[in-house]
Amino acid sequence: MTVSNESGTATSTGVILTDAAAAKAKALLDQEGRDDLSLRIAVQPGGCAGLRYQLFFDDRSLDGDVTGDFGGVTLAVDRMSAPYVQGATIDFVDTIEKQGFTIDNPNATGSCACGDSFN
Repeated sequence: MTVSNESGTATSTGVILTDAAAAKAKALLDQEGRDDLSLRIAVQPGGCAGLRYQLFFDDRSLDGDVTGDFGGVTLAVDRMSAPYVQGATIDFVDTIEKQGFTIDNPNATGSCACGDSFN
């Protein structure tokens, strides 16, 4: 399945990285002087609801990865996590109440009270 990112570029990751999230990730990479890293989203067992997101910079390319380019940032999703994040949107918010990356996932049927994990 392909979806379009906000810039109109098709990607096979099934995940949308908003312009704000791509810009923040690019700024962090530029600050470190790294252009060889991908932003990876992965789903791992854990948390009180059963599954937990991991969002991190990665220099590895895993067998079966699906990738997409968003504003000069490569987003990577491993083949085991892809079904769990299909259709998800990664955004970056910077308000007085909250700062950081957020993940809006239509596949999540519930989450724990602290918001750290989902099912």
